[in-house]
Amino acid sequence: MNKQWKLMACASVLAMGLGSAASADCGIAAGNVSILGNDFPALQAVIAGAQACATDSVRVSANLTADHRDLQVAALTANPSQYSVAVVANGSIVPLMNAGLIRPLDDLVAQYGDWLQPTQLVRIEGNVMAVAFMANAQHLFYRADILEAAGVAPPETIADVLAAAEAIREQGLMANPVAMVSGAGWNLAQEFVNLHLGHGGRFFEPGSAAPAVNSPEGLAALESLKALTGFSDPDYLTFDSNSVQALWEAGEVALMLHWGSRGAGILSGDNTTSEIVESTVLAGAPRATADGRPATTLWWDGFTIAANTSDEDAAASFQAMLNGITPERVAENSALAVWLGEGYAPTPASAGVIASAEGGAAPYPMTPYMGLMHTALGDNLAPFLQGSASAEETLETIEAAYVTAARAQGFLN
Repeated sequence: MNKQWKLMACASVLAMGLGSAASADCGIAAGNVSILGNDFPALQAVIAGAQACATDSVRVSANLTADHRDLQVAALTANPSQYSVAVVANGSIVPLMNAGLIRPLDDLVAQYGDWLQPTQLVRIEGNVMAVAFMANAQHLFYRADILEAAGVAPPETIADVLAAAEAIREQGLMANPVAMVSGAGWNLAQEFVNLHLGHGGRFFEPGSAAPAVNSPEGLAALESLKALTGFSDPDYLTFDSNSVQALWEAGEVALMLHWGSRGAGILSGDNTTSEIVESTVLAGAPRATADGRPATTLWWDGFTIAANTSDEDAAASFQAMLNGITPERVAENSALAVWLGEGYAPTPASAGVIASAEGGAAPYPMTPYMGLMHTALGDNLAPFLQGSASAEETLETIEAAYVTAARAQGFLN
């Protein structure tokens, strides 16, 4: 099995055509809707719309957790599935597709979703397998007041970020001015993915599942990652999205590489001071090299329907989720995300994602075996950062771990 899946939605967050659309009307006779997904404000707004469909004959429940990615395969493998809806992204849909755990949505789209925009329909091998409702990317957040005090210009490249961090540290403004979502495992691997693509690297040989990260671009990505973490808090291998945001809101960092979906919460000022909010700037992701692409990846978030759920629950779940992304609901929550579809008006919180897209950021790879590569990266990057493995040894170990997994799943002989 060596297939290249083609994504027909959200290669660019700017492909948001406007057209006539009718709001989804719940009108659900009966069914059980159970949703598994991540936990952040934009998704909370979507789920609130789905929960508004609950009646005496329609049950709607949700489990929003940072552990959703670890739960989804086992939860949807059960028959019947523990959840009727899995909220996914570019990367997390792949394991569900590989295991046949989600159903094609073409019939449901035809019956209930004729108002959806074409850019929202994620087509894989000709079938609609997910409905995308928002775009996301990691990008740069910086404190304009701290940069001014350090006498440095806003960074445009990774080298600029490092130079600014050094100036801030040398002048005693902050001891550890940089933060990124660098927790060991999936998050750390994602930081490598961003830098590797930013340096022009590829993960696989063309037309093959054979690994290609042991390369000059891979070495450059490792060195960039080590340099950035050198300006981070020593506990950077424990950092998840929530802890990094908390560092920013506490005023402990001045340069942050974080998800665009966190921008609205930070700019709201609910957990920080007006001084920090007023000096926070959301900029495009820094380029890995002076003439390279932004060191980030474009993502979409969307929903899928479990294969091991009844047709009644599938229909109820699809309609309930549509009620969470109507043009009216999108318009009401424009500040929370870069929404896909009608009703969205860009806000200051979307500036970094849009700038990264306009700068040429690459979509996260959606080959069936990218998940295995991501896992191999997450399992083997920390020793290099801690000084117990060389860059060359690290890349060799990553490729060996990936090859073992890819062979076990039939992607390689």
